[in-house]
Amino acid sequence: MSPSLNTATSGSSKDEGAGVSPQNKGSWSSFLKSIASFNGDLSSMTAPPFILGTLSLTEFSAYWTQHPSVFVAPAAEKDPAKRALLVLKWFLSTLKPSYSTRNDKYGSEKKPLNPFLGELFLGKWEDEAGTTELVSEQVSHHPPVTAYCIQNAKHGIKLEGYNGQKASFSRTIHIKQVGHALLTLTPPDNPSAPVETYLITLPNIHIEGLIYGKPFVELNGCTYISSSTGYTGRIDYSGKGWVSGKKNSFTATLYPTGKEKDVLYSVEGQWPESFTIREGSGKHATVIDTYNARNAPITPLIVPPLEQQDPWEANKAWEKVITAITKGDMDTTNMEKSKIENAQREYRRKEQSQGRDWERKFFRRADKAEDWWESLAKGMGERIEAEKTGGVWRFDKAKAETARRPFHEGMLPTG
Repeated sequence: MSPSLNTATSGSSKDEGAGVSPQNKGSWSSFLKSIASFNGDLSSMTAPPFILGTLSLTEFSAYWTQHPSVFVAPAAEKDPAKRALLVLKWFLSTLKPSYSTRNDKYGSEKKPLNPFLGELFLGKWEDEAGTTELVSEQVSHHPPVTAYCIQNAKHGIKLEGYNGQKASFSRTIHIKQVGHALLTLTPPDNPSAPVETYLITLPNIHIEGLIYGKPFVELNGCTYISSSTGYTGRIDYSGKGWVSGKKNSFTATLYPTGKEKDVLYSVEGQWPESFTIREGSGKHATVIDTYNARNAPITPLIVPPLEQQDPWEANKAWEKVITAITKGDMDTTNMEKSKIENAQREYRRKEQSQGRDWERKFFRRADKAEDWWESLAKGMGERIEAEKTGGVWRFDKAKAETARRPFHEGMLPTG
């Protein structure tokens, strides 16, 4: 039990809201009390104005590939064990952008905008790795699910996946991520070889620092990367405890699937800071690589200017809301958000009355996972949980090839 959060719900600590400006302490205290008594998914709650973010969850898909050269590196490695290690290294390099970027930029975690069904976020990275393309689409609203596909044709590597989040409160905010990611690549110098698949599970999250008004993400539990080449990576997350430990810490191992004690490589560090990769484990392990997350160069994502974006693209759709949040104008924020939310409810009513489903532009829904998915997931104890994500979502190449602006001609997110 966290003593600070236990105090936060009682409102008796002199440190409560220490990181909040004086004019916002009252609303912060009320917010803490409201989440402690709220029964349901916290993502549906209205957050205090000063904790609202200007990013939509569809934009979070870009965090997978802020370092394209690290993303494509496995596709050039000939040794399958080292390839699996490079996939593990890439995944670990995504943790800082995915779970620490808002804290670094704003000083605390921010509540993202909840995407509407059909919302899109499109972009690309261009650097020494070539062109890496991103497609992110909100494929379900109840439950909320974002699907994404990131691919680099030059290196023959692709990441696709989907995830939903369900937030609850028990001494702090807990966020369970449902879904998975799939990385596929063709081994180098052998184009006729079978495509390799890496199944990646997603970490669960809890929010620390609430009592001080400076919330930040902590990861907990463990996640896996299971490969079709017979290697498994396991990542164990931990935070600062009562007596010892550092926040945002982890340890990871890579081993032949089913032989967890036969560690080939081990990794440890703090995911927002740096980590060290060793061959083997224990006192006889040899350092073979290090990664500094703070200093790693970031390739900026290129997105079309607002005037060229479709109304269903995130930045364009939320433009007025983002402007109002930036100005601290909550009346306009709520008014512009309501226009989108009310229009979306009307679209769903019409679809239901006409017996039709919303048309996804880049992804398709399946009722169950593929046989190979079950094979890779079995050793991890992972389940597909399609009922929690509105189905199993896969990138549809045929749809993507025909998708063009305007994506929903004659229709606007605001009705």
